Amino acid sequence: MTFVQTFSIDPNEFSGKHVLVSGGTKGAGAAIVRRLMAAGATVATAARSPLPEDLSPALFVQADLVTAEGVAQVANAVLGRFGAVDVIVHNLGGSATPGGGFAVIDDVLWQQELNLNLMAAVGLDRALLPQMIERRAGVVIHISSIQRRLPLHESTIAYAAAKAALTTYSKVLSKEVGPKGIRVTSVAPGWIMTEAAEHMVSRIAEHGGIDEAVARQSIMDALGGIPIGRPAFPEEVAELVAFLASGRAAAIHGAEYTIDGGTVPVV
Repeated sequence: MTFVQTFSIDPNEFSGKHVLVSGGTKGAGAAIVRRLMAAGATVATAARSPLPEDLSPALFVQADLVTAEGVAQVANAVLGRFGAVDVIVHNLGGSATPGGGFAVIDDVLWQQELNLNLMAAVGLDRALLPQMIERRAGVVIHISSIQRRLPLHESTIAYAAAKAALTTYSKVLSKEVGPKGIRVTSVAPGWIMTEAAEHMVSRIAEHGGIDEAVARQSIMDALGGIPIGRPAFPEEVAELVAFLASGRAAAIHGAEYTIDGGTVPVV
């Protein structure tokens, strides 16, 4: 199953805008980079993994954003090249903990998940928001997860807790910087068709001694199913991010938008 684009993109919507997307070399992050570039944005991205050959942002910084040194490296590179950043998309995140529930997650794994899914965004905000506040303009988008509401006890306890903290942090930040001209929102995707999602399937299969088809179905069962019958495409997440980053969403602030095919079964 592949994504088919059935709508047009305004190639000038983000003309003159400078954007930073963290974790923009794979999955939804790469899709966000491509979508904003297609709309005329000058995009920088940063990640630990190398830049793929089919992605060509205006600036790429290979750095580890879970460290203070990595955050400083990225912030200095972006501000040095662009002078200012108009939009920050905190896409960096993921889970590397094994299956097996709470007992297998030691202190090191807990700290890794918190650093990757929460503190990297906090660090970049601290480094880049001052220039937005000075100009009284900017947009910050945090990519959270429906796991903050529907954690999978088998494999995503620490990840889910970190994403819950990210959503709460995003809301608090919106209260502080909204009056200073900065819009802050968050996006909570459900299951997305990415390489990282397939790695989670592999970890569950390996831990449980089952094949990947059974592991994949176990995730679907734990989620309670996806009413539209499939996970979201990375490009669909990118489209929501592009809307929230645009002037079309000028009155949207402090809110979280879920994109999960109807997985979360409550209002």
